[in-house]
Amino acid sequence: MNDLSDLIRPEAVVRGLAVASKKALFQQLGLLAATAYGLDAKTASDALTEREKLGSTGFGGGVAIPHARVAGLVTIRCVVATLAKPIDVGAVDELPVDLVVALFSPPGAGADHLKALARVSRALRDGQFVAKLRGAGSKDAMYVLLARDEARDAA
Repeated sequence: MNDLSDLIRPEAVVRGLAVASKKALFQQLGLLAATAYGLDAKTASDALTEREKLGSTGFGGGVAIPHARVAGLVTIRCVVATLAKPIDVGAVDELPVDLVVALFSPPGAGADHLKALARVSRALRDGQFVAKLRGAGSKDAMYVLLARDEARDAA
């Protein structure tokens, strides 16, 4: 089950994002979060950058899960992007990243932040799911994959 519908909106998904560096990636993710969730773009971008100083959020296999706590949020949200060209983010396996799921949580989210991070991580460990996201022909197709409850769909 890869249902992330409670974390994401269609406008928080972008396909083929063109960035040349991790800094530019975080700036674009901040802008996407601002558009989708009304966050301040610079605050969201800076929060991702600060968290990244603790260690790379490059998950491996070309996937990154940057995450941060951001004041002004009431609930946990995420933005998702495939990149036009993979970039180096210092991932644990040293492979460049082309799929990013950024998670933004309220400052007091605590255990809920960790649970959401675990859900996203679990979904992105599914190689078939990741391949479908990468192969999706549009941002709308990506959103459907992210928001679909496969167990419910099969019933």
